[in-house]
Amino acid sequence: MGIQSRAFDAGAEGPLKNVRVLDFSRLVAGNMLSLQLADFGAEVVKVEVPGTGDTLRDWRDNGIGLHWKVYGRNKKSITLNLKSDQARTIVLDLIRNFDVMLESFRFQYLERLGIGPDDLMKANPRLVLVRISGFGQTGPYSRRPGFGTLVEAMSGFAANNGFEDREPVLPPLALADMIAALYGAMATVIAVRDIEVNGGRGQVVDLSLLESIVSILGPEAAVHTLTGRVRKRVGSGSESSSPRNVYATNDGGYVAISGSTQAMTRRLFTAIGRADLIDDPRYRTNADRIRHRHEVDAIVGGWIAERSLTEAIAFFEEAGVTAAPVYDISQFLDDPHVQERGIVLKLPDDEIGEVPMHNITPRLSGTPGVFRTPAPSIGQHNEEIYGRIGYASEQVRSLREQGVI
Repeated sequence: MGIQSRAFDAGAEGPLKNVRVLDFSRLVAGNMLSLQLADFGAEVVKVEVPGTGDTLRDWRDNGIGLHWKVYGRNKKSITLNLKSDQARTIVLDLIRNFDVMLESFRFQYLERLGIGPDDLMKANPRLVLVRISGFGQTGPYSRRPGFGTLVEAMSGFAANNGFEDREPVLPPLALADMIAALYGAMATVIAVRDIEVNGGRGQVVDLSLLESIVSILGPEAAVHTLTGRVRKRVGSGSESSSPRNVYATNDGGYVAISGSTQAMTRRLFTAIGRADLIDDPRYRTNADRIRHRHEVDAIVGGWIAERSLTEAIAFFEEAGVTAAPVYDISQFLDDPHVQERGIVLKLPDDEIGEVPMHNITPRLSGTPGVFRTPAPSIGQHNEEIYGRIGYASEQVRSLREQGVI
């Protein structure tokens, strides 16, 4: 069946069509945040360093900047050298025409340039300023570099990830950045709505990667404070439910099982011919099974190990057991559900023809997101955006020749 192709519609509008976003951020968190807004119709203008652009452009596969092509879609690009003498004036001219500004600079970098929150709010009292950092705008760590790896380590995520007899494991993706970006998109829409609906004023969104990832780790603080326990790494198992793990099949595949409800566990035990386990005092309740989770895993895993991946998945589907295959990306893209839903689409690209990327998420029935434009080249929209704020073509050309833009 293959991956579906989808054309861009430059004239399409989304529900955020009247929201203008000036994005000074770099790398993952800011680009993911502004992507959520851009996918739903906001005009996102990336402000990039002349000549080099966003750092994300340097993340290349086989020489192609695929990260930028994915996270730069639906955006425009202008360039500006913030170290130039004219930069402060240009930023203040720009900001009067935007609703939202995103930044992920070093601590108080904007303040040192004379374009801190007070300066920006004076120029545009309705501005929503989203400040992305590793540790927040206050506190003893606010001056530290804010890479996601650092907060993934400090938050407790890495300590809980992996197997007990091995080193802690960092995520193989920019997890903290992605989580913060989703929070940031929600916060931006909340702040804009407060202005538009409630007559509110502009405000600063202090978006910390550390606090964002801590919020998804569950009741870790409560568990430790009230019980004295520090959770241990349990691999693909869980300290919240059992059975829950990945189990090897006889053909090299893996099946993921989640028995997170009592009814599902009963169904699983019955399906594999071990209904006797239901009333066994070692496995009767979820708490009992967690205490004996290695034994539960041995029983379930032993049954699965005698079957192929296809046989096991078909059996569990027929039995109504919550199981799924463990896919790599090639298997995921071949899955009929993924293909029919268009979870990954091929979008046109001037450089390489088409680029597969994730579909707009989530799907809204009445006000869906839209694909309007591919990721822009560096400074592609200088004439348009600077012209909009009154800069004549000759002035734009002069600024470019001086290295200002």
